[in-house]
Parts: sequence; C-alpha cells; structure tokens
Amino acid sequence: MKVSIITSCFNREATIGDAIESVLSQTYPDIEYIVIDGASKDNSWAVIQRYKEGIAQMVSERDRGMYEGINKGLKRATGDIIGLIHSDDFLFSKETIAHIVRKFEETGADLVYGNGLFVDAKDTQKVVRNWISGSYSKGKMKRGWLPLHPTVYIRRECIERLGMYDESFKIAADSDFLVRYLYEGNLKVAYLDEYIVRMRMGGLSTDPEKMKQKWAEDLRMYRSHGFSPYLTLGMKILSKIPQFISAKLMKKGAI
Repeated sequence: MKVSIITSCFNREATIGDAIESVLSQTYPDIEYIVIDGASKDNSWAVIQRYKEGIAQMVSERDRGMYEGINKGLKRATGDIIGLIHSDDFLFSKETIAHIVRKFEETGADLVYGNGLFVDAKDTQKVVRNWISGSYSKGKMKRGWLPLHPTVYIRRECIERLGMYDESFKIAADSDFLVRYLYEGNLKVAYLDEYIVRMRMGGLSTDPEKMKQKWAEDLRMYRSHGFSPYLTLGMKILSKIPQFISAKLMKKGAI
C-alpha cells in the first residue's frame, strides 16, 4: 500500500527540515513524498533541496496560498493513501505511517484519523495542547467536533470522488474539507487512538486578526453545509479548553 505525503511550504526555513526528516525517517518503506514550495523568499528552497534524494516530487513556484499548494500536491499524488505534514510540524514517531497503514488494512477504512500534540514553537518537547480526537459520529460534527486535520489520511479514490480543498477559504478550507468528507461523504471511518503529529503553536493561534477571519470563514462554511453556524462554532471553540487543561496535566504528570 503506497502512501503519498504532501508538504506545502512558504518561508519556513527554520522548520521545514524537521518536517522533511520526520517523513524520510519513517520505517514504512513505500512512501511518496511531495513538497510544494510557494516560491519562498527565504532559504526554504535551499533547505528542501538538501533532501532531494528522498523527495519524490518537489516544486517551487508562486501560488495563492497553502491550500493551492496542497491541491497541487494532491494532483501529483499517486499513492493509495494520502496525508499531509505541514512545514511547521513533524510526525510523532518513526513508526507513525506504519501504524496508519496497518489501521487501513485491519479496518478497510476509507479515512483514518488520530490524535495530535500542539507544542511550543521553540521547545517542541513542551506540550501546549493535547488534542485527543476521540470517536467519530456525524452528530458530534454539528456540535463542533472535527479531528485534527494533519492526522487525517484518506484513500486517493475518495479524494478523486469528493474533490480537493476549496481555495475560496483562505483559513477554513481544512474544516470545509473535513465536513465534506466526514459528514457528507458516506465514508468508512476509523479512529487510530495514537499520536500522529506534533504541531508547533504560533501563527493563527496567536494572531487575533487571523482568528477573527477564521471564525468568519467557519461561519460561512458551517452555513453552507446546513449547520447552525453560531451554535456549531461556539461549541467548537469551547471544545478547545479541555485540550489546554489536559496539556497542563500532562506537564504535571497527572495523566
């Protein structure tokens, strides 16, 4: 079973190497790694080129944002299963992809998702949010539940049927993508109760203006899918609180 992993990058010279190394160090042998750089103005492309022997496809050209970059990667992907690793993030362990593939094989799922850790941007061993996705149901989605996006792996045939990311969303395209697949796609879904990824905190999580933009896009997205937008968004925001509490308990050794 071939796995395609896509990384979209723009001006991430400090972190893109960690993302790439986490993919290239996987024990699972059949990985097609695709890196799409948006014509970075820093040294990102130079860092990416250091790993060219392990990257199946690498492109550097201007785009209109992260989701266009991801869509470019999806069009190039030839794997049976497709997943993402963002340029600020890295896979949790060297066995992560092997465990994901085993879950697909054991369950016959169309889509597998798991758990993730948000970590301090400078100290990646310091956990800031502990995202335990939990079990899947369509009813939970109307109450704001979604799995952590970079933990989601999908069969390519489902992407060909259900479509790529809606680039009219600049921030919430990932949420729209997940709602389309998990709420409307009638897929067989499996939960892998393991950590899949470590994600550096920063950017959107610390930028009030971008957070307002994301909420506005979330409202538009939920409305387009027939959800009660304000109720669903409110419950989604509240659902984050236990993740911060859980991270603090992890630090204290309580869990």
